[in-house]
Amino acid sequence: MAVTGDETDAEMEVSLSHVAAATGDMPAYQIRTPTTTLPQGVVMAASPGTLHSPQQLAEEATRKRELRLLKNREAAKECRRRKKEYIKCLESRVAVLEVQNKKLIEELETLKDICSSKTD
Repeated sequence: MAVTGDETDAEMEVSLSHVAAATGDMPAYQIRTPTTTLPQGVVMAASPGTLHSPQQLAEEATRKRELRLLKNREAAKECRRRKKEYIKCLESRVAVLEVQNKKLIEELETLKDICSSKTD
């Protein structure tokens, strides 16, 4: 199918989709035009409220740094709290396992005594 210069983007989009569907080609690609049209050479600038003096930029950087440090302190505090909780959990598990191990050793000794008395 030939595309002439007279066809609009919508007609071209429909005709390309139709050709792909008719030939069984997968997938059907569509040509779309950009949603915004800016004149050639126009650069989008930041909004007027974002332009600051060097002093404002320094204050903003200081504020951001202080906020980052505060968040980092809070995160470190939470990390230490979780670590203490984890260690307490491990310590209690060790205590339980030591008691269990001691009982098993006593049971083993008892069974050994029973077995040795039967064989004598």
